[in-house]
Amino acid sequence: MKVRRAIAAAALLIVCAGSFVALRGWSEKASTQSTGAQKADSVLILKKDHVLELLADGKVIKTYKVALGRGGLAPKEREGDARTPEGHYIIDARNSDSHYHRALHVSYPNSVDRNRAAKLGVAPGGAIMIHGLPNGMGALGASHRLYDWTLGCIAVTDDEIDEIWKLAPVGTPVEIRP
Repeated sequence: MKVRRAIAAAALLIVCAGSFVALRGWSEKASTQSTGAQKADSVLILKKDHVLELLADGKVIKTYKVALGRGGLAPKEREGDARTPEGHYIIDARNSDSHYHRALHVSYPNSVDRNRAAKLGVAPGGAIMIHGLPNGMGALGASHRLYDWTLGCIAVTDDEIDEIWKLAPVGTPVEIRP
């Protein structure tokens, strides 16, 4: 069982590492599909709990378990550390033609992140997304959450990113907490 998990984790890392910087298909257009569900007015990510919450009027309307950056739970400091950032951002673009089953770009780095990186003399990194599984790996489903495998992104299942895509348009605030 441990060998299978290790192989699955390695496969995910290889696919993700190869596709991390591919940003073709980005769009700032909001989805025109309507789900009938209440739209989120904010996204809250609780790293320690591995949870993403969609909120409307301060109330949780949907909760998802997530996989995070493989660099551990400490806040992102620099490009390449494979950590998920912490702070206040927005969803600033959408990519339906991603190497993942849909991706929502998070506006990392913000001014706080850039200043911290400058003081350290390093690049802050970027390309932080909320995304589904790598294309062709959707069958992994919820098992992808057994390990933190991304390079700093927030990963959910393909069905979950479809829901989030419909409920959280461009401009939605995102808060990432420890």
